[in-house]
Amino acid sequence: MTRTIKLSYGEHCSQFGVLRMPENNKPSRVIVLIHGGFWQSKYDLEENNPIAEDLTSRGYATWNIEYRRVGEEGGGWTGTFNDVIDAINYLNQLKEAYNLDLTNLVIVGHSAGGHLALWAASRTTPFNSELTFNKLNVPIKKVISLAGVTDLNKMWEHHEEKGINSLVAALMDGTPKEVSERYKVASPIELIPIEINHVLVHGELDRHVPVELSKDYYLKAIEKGCHVNLAVLPDVEHFKIIDPSSTAWDSVIDIVLDKE
Repeated sequence: MTRTIKLSYGEHCSQFGVLRMPENNKPSRVIVLIHGGFWQSKYDLEENNPIAEDLTSRGYATWNIEYRRVGEEGGGWTGTFNDVIDAINYLNQLKEAYNLDLTNLVIVGHSAGGHLALWAASRTTPFNSELTFNKLNVPIKKVISLAGVTDLNKMWEHHEEKGINSLVAALMDGTPKEVSERYKVASPIELIPIEINHVLVHGELDRHVPVELSKDYYLKAIEKGCHVNLAVLPDVEHFKIIDPSSTAWDSVIDIVLDKE
C-alpha cells in the first residue's frame, strides 16, 4: 500500500510537502510536483493529488510541494521562489530515512508551477544579480513544464489585454516597468540557456496560459543550444494536461518515462 507522509521543510504552515512512497524495498526515483494557480493562496497542492497518485502507482516516489503564495505572509517576492528551492533541498534530509534515489531527480510543474520548475532549474547555473535567492543543493536531472508560464512579461501583457488585475505583478510586487530587474532573474525565457534537459508540454486550446509562450520559449532555447523539446497537444485545454484519465496525460507519462 502506498505510504503518504506530510513533512514540513519550514515553520510556516505552507512550508510543507506530501511524500508518497511506492510499494517496493529498493531506492525510489523521485518526482517533485509543483502545482499552479497563478501563485495565489486560494489554490494549493491538492490540485496535483491525482497525478501524484498515478506516478506513485508507477513506482516513483513523489514529493508534492506546497509553498507560500500571494495572499499569505511571506508569499510572493521573494518567499515563493525561495520556498521552492528549500522544498527541493529538503529531499537531502529525507533520502536516507525514506530510501530515496536523488540521482535522477525530475521536476514536474503545472502552469505557475511550470514557471517555478523552470526557474528552479536555472538556479543550477550561477548568474550575476544583486538579488539573492537561496542556493539549490540537489541536482536536477530533468524538468517538465506542463502549460508553464515561461515568460512573465508576456503573461503580464496577456492579463492586461484581458482587463485582468495582473496576477504576475502581485507575485513580483510590481509591473515589468516598475521592477524590470526582478523580471530578468525570475522569468524563464530571460534565463536561457538552461543547461538541464527540459520538456515543454502545452495544450493547443489552453485559455489560461497561451500556448505561444511555450512555442516562443522553445524557439529561443533551441537557438541557444538548450536540451529542450516541445510537445503541443491538439484539442487539449489547460487542466486536461494534469488529468490522469485523459489522453493528454498519456503523452505526459511517455515524456516522464523518456519515451518521447
